[in-house]
Amino acid sequence: MKSRHQGNGSPQASNPCACTREVIHVNGMLRVPRSRGAVSGVALILLGLWGALIPFVGPYFHYAYTPDTGWTYTTGRFWLEILPGAGTLVGGLIVLISSYRPVALLGAWLAAFSGAWFAVGSLLGPTWTRMGMTTGQPVGGTVLRAAEQLGFFTGLGIAIVFFATLTLGRLSVVSIRDTELAAHAKTTRAEPAEEKPADAKVARTGTRFPGLRQGRPAAETGKPADAKPARTGMRFPWLRQGKPATETEQTASERVSSAAR
Repeated sequence: MKSRHQGNGSPQASNPCACTREVIHVNGMLRVPRSRGAVSGVALILLGLWGALIPFVGPYFHYAYTPDTGWTYTTGRFWLEILPGAGTLVGGLIVLISSYRPVALLGAWLAAFSGAWFAVGSLLGPTWTRMGMTTGQPVGGTVLRAAEQLGFFTGLGIAIVFFATLTLGRLSVVSIRDTELAAHAKTTRAEPAEEKPADAKVARTGTRFPGLRQGRPAAETGKPADAKPARTGMRFPWLRQGKPATETEQTASERVSSAAR
C-alpha cells in the first residue's frame, strides 16, 4: 500500500518546494507597479470631483442647469451627478493606490460604469418620472447650453470611460516587465524557504549534544571520561585517596585483630 501510494503521488506533492515556487510565481503575476495606473487614476479622481461638484459651484460662473443657485440639492442631481461622480472618484482612488491587479481592475470597472451613467443618465433619467431624475434646463445661449451638456453629462462621461478603458487595457495585459518581476520574486522568496530546514536541524543537534556546541567531537572534550571515575569514587570510599584496594583491606584486618586481643 505504501509503495502504491508513492507511485501514484504527483511530482508537486512529493516536492513541496516546487508548489511554493508556483504559488509565489502566480502571486507575483497578480501584482503590478503602482505607477501602472497613476496617470489614469489621477485623471479619474479629478473628473469625479468635477462631475460631483460642478452642479453646486457652476451657478457662481453662470454655468449651470436649473435651479441655477449655488449649493442647491435636488433628487435629480443626486442620481445623475453626485452618485456617478462619487463612483468615479472611488474607482480612481482604487486604481491609483492598489498594486494588486484584480483590485485595480475592479476600480477601473467602477469608474467605467460611472462614466457610462454620466453619458446616458441625462437621456434615460427623465423617463423614470417617479424617481425624480430630472436634469433641469441649461442656462445661457445656444453655445453655452451645448457646453453645459458636454461638461455636465455627455462629454464628461465619455472622458471618464476613455481613461477607465485605458486602465483596463493596461491592467489586463501581462507585460514583459511583470513577468520579470514575478520571476525575481520567485527566486528571492523560494531560496530562503529551502535553506531554513537545514539550519534548524543543525541548531537542534547542537542543543541536544553539548559536546558538539563548539564544533568538537564528544571524545575530545573528555567530559564523559571524567564523569565515570567521579561516580566510582563516591560508591567506593577507599578509592578516594587513590590507594590500592589491597592496602585498605590489610588495614581493616589489623584493626579487627587488635580489637579481639
